[in-house]
Amino acid sequence: MRKSNLLTACAIAALGLALGTAVAITDNRAEAETAPPPLAALPPVPVPEDQPLTEDRVKLGKLLFFDARLSGDASIGCVDCHDPKKGWGDGGDLSRGYPGTVHWRNSQTVVNSAYLNAWFWTSSSSTLEKQAHSAITGSLAGNLKPVLAEERMKQIPEYVDLFKRVYGAAPNYDRALSAIAAYERTIISDDAPFDKYMRGDKSALTEAQLRGKVLFEGKASCIACHNGALATDQKHYNIGVPKNPAFEEDPQRQIAMRERMRSKGFEEKDYLHLDRDPGRFRATKDKADIGKFRTPPLRYTVYSSPYMHNGAFFTLEEVVDFYNRGGGDDPFGTKTDKIKPLGLDDKETADLVAFLESFSGTEIIVERPKAPPYGLLDFPMNNQW
Repeated sequence: MRKSNLLTACAIAALGLALGTAVAITDNRAEAETAPPPLAALPPVPVPEDQPLTEDRVKLGKLLFFDARLSGDASIGCVDCHDPKKGWGDGGDLSRGYPGTVHWRNSQTVVNSAYLNAWFWTSSSSTLEKQAHSAITGSLAGNLKPVLAEERMKQIPEYVDLFKRVYGAAPNYDRALSAIAAYERTIISDDAPFDKYMRGDKSALTEAQLRGKVLFEGKASCIACHNGALATDQKHYNIGVPKNPAFEEDPQRQIAMRERMRSKGFEEKDYLHLDRDPGRFRATKDKADIGKFRTPPLRYTVYSSPYMHNGAFFTLEEVVDFYNRGGGDDPFGTKTDKIKPLGLDDKETADLVAFLESFSGTEIIVERPKAPPYGLLDFPMNNQW
């Protein structure tokens, strides 16, 4: 189903009217020109004081991360959308989704996700634990009821033992989320050439990468949004990312997005003609958020293609070329004024790509642990009814 930009604009206008607001033609919020934070090496991973990364806690979290029984039909686990062999994403442009469904967004890597202040492309979860909950219970992801998760874990002797050792209590859903988050806090890449350079090893970057760094912080102005230790300001922008034909050509992906719109209270007349993802607007219903997505971190990107919220680009060269052109078209009227044509020549483009590659260190590959088996409960003989 292909819709014109005019229909998209009309749909957005309808959305604005349905909310009793006028549609913004420009977005001037939170874009005041201030000096961005400098790039930096990664600091130690933040760990909540009440959730120490003990050996047993991390072991439990890893087992749960890889366990397909944390999904409704026990066929997929966290690992299926965050596969170590696929950059800790799922390797596709758009995520696979729960069996019988497909998703309409790209599955982001979980590498270094412990450093973020919010999760998902539109920052819809405020903690790692809430992110895990949304993934496990979401109708397009794990589709599992927490009570069923608990009963499954209680029927697995190794989990019963690990929960007792870590939490001093039986398996329950919230403790499982805590353990998964603990494991994710160990999936860290902090040995990139960029990190080594920032920590004092001035030989860690090549001459091309050093030239790219100058471009990144200067002419290309990447640092305006990709700054700090993660190379992201964690803010949200519309940069005119082109549509992914996989969405237009797959009814299941259109169904998935519309179901999520409907779950947020939108009516069919308001979303039917959307030919692309409305971004953060779906969660906030704020007209200024239409078409906006969080600035993705640049770390581990060598391994985590495709790129952008809809997997529109498969190489870093494509990404740089997109920015060099000044971004893409914007039917929503909210495109950020931070995106302008860069005027990079071929040599500068190659140098910038080389610097982007310096944010990726050693590939993190772990073996899939064997899922502990179910066991029979030892029923007491004196049950009273």
